[in-house]
Amino acid sequence: MVNDRALRPKFHITGGNGWINDPNGLIIHNGRYHAFFQYNPHGTEWGNISWGHVVSDDLTHWKQMPVALVPSTDGADKDGCFSGSAIEWNGKIWLLYTGHSVDKETETVTQVQCLASSSDGTEFTKHGVVIGSELLPQGYCRGDFRDPKVWRKNDKFWCVLAARAVGGKGRVLLYSSKDMFDWRFVGDLFGRDSDCDMIECPDYIDELGVLTVSEMSRPPEGYLHLNSCTTRWMQGSLDYEKGKFEYRSSGICDHGFDFYAPQSFNGAPILIAWLNMWGRSDPAKRYGFNGTLSVPRELSVVNGELCQRPIVNARKVYETTVNGKLEDKFKTGMLAISVEELRKFKLILRKSAQNHTRFELKDGVWVFDRSMSGEQITGSEKDADSVAGIRRMPYFDKKITDIVIVGDEFSVEIFVDGKALSSLLYPDHDADALELEIDCAACVYSRYEIAEDDRLKTLIRREDCI
Repeated sequence: MVNDRALRPKFHITGGNGWINDPNGLIIHNGRYHAFFQYNPHGTEWGNISWGHVVSDDLTHWKQMPVALVPSTDGADKDGCFSGSAIEWNGKIWLLYTGHSVDKETETVTQVQCLASSSDGTEFTKHGVVIGSELLPQGYCRGDFRDPKVWRKNDKFWCVLAARAVGGKGRVLLYSSKDMFDWRFVGDLFGRDSDCDMIECPDYIDELGVLTVSEMSRPPEGYLHLNSCTTRWMQGSLDYEKGKFEYRSSGICDHGFDFYAPQSFNGAPILIAWLNMWGRSDPAKRYGFNGTLSVPRELSVVNGELCQRPIVNARKVYETTVNGKLEDKFKTGMLAISVEELRKFKLILRKSAQNHTRFELKDGVWVFDRSMSGEQITGSEKDADSVAGIRRMPYFDKKITDIVIVGDEFSVEIFVDGKALSSLLYPDHDADALELEIDCAACVYSRYEIAEDDRLKTLIRREDCI
């Protein structure tokens, strides 16, 4: 295997060097897309948590910016500027984030919510704590109170926060403010413990009525959820007066190995996630970095189901029809495969003499297999599928099936009729062969390369989602 420390994803966000995890502060400001993220600029392990920052004109080509937030030498965020969000107000970008501190003598953890702002979108001024421990309801943990997601509605600011009751499990709390500085507790969205040890990075998209929560240590649910941590979506309605959320439908955001802590852009239903998972080995460290974010995904709700489509600036370079077998070359870019009356589908990606990754329709379920993808990625999960390098995703029998695959140096993100399955891969650098075997009424196969201009291409139409 090539161990080239210059290798990086071609169009996915990284920190350049160092560790990254959760996306933070996604916002559109002055016509540009800003993405912040949890960042350790000093090493490839979690620690020294700051806020990295990139900007883009097209959601594909990203420019590194100066680090936005670093821990203070003393005070509420001295041990980390943890996850949070951004909002535009009075011509400024405002960051609402979790300040993390640990008492050295007692090892007591305290998490509070802090505020920072910027007039130029580059240099940020901290304003201190705005949601402190005194605003936690009685009986909730001061050390598990984090990840605010802020938005504005009816001339008020609102934010959801992850929390945990003492001796209990994860919860989601709602707060409101008129000015971003003075906040009040509104309610516990569900009024009871969740099924996971702790909820992280809650996100609410008001225009869709979609709440997402990232869950730590939730029990497995058949093949739908096997990762140690997962992200769940719920679609329903938020009662702003009572601080309660009632949902009508729910599901798993992504069925792959690597997807966690997604956040949507403030002002647009576009989501980015951490393309990784806690408790896994980290082959990326061999290359001098550790951590990647997913491609942006436009969200919609169709027939009560969350539908995702990738947003990637790409140009079509090849198209053909196929019913039978096809061979091609593909490593970075996108594939769009539109199938009528699908009966059989087997796709081999990133194939070389030693490596291959398989995605196929088998026994009425989509099956993804990275057991031969390259350097092995191990994790804490011990079920048969996880040990075998397998993830599964529901298949919905439709007249037209639309499959979109986004590939980069170390990842693959697969979208089928709005459902998603994302995973990291570490194959040989020259593994680029593709083999497709399909049985159907008709199929159009298209290959795209990453474009150099600023025209956006999206590959799944909303009406094609289930």
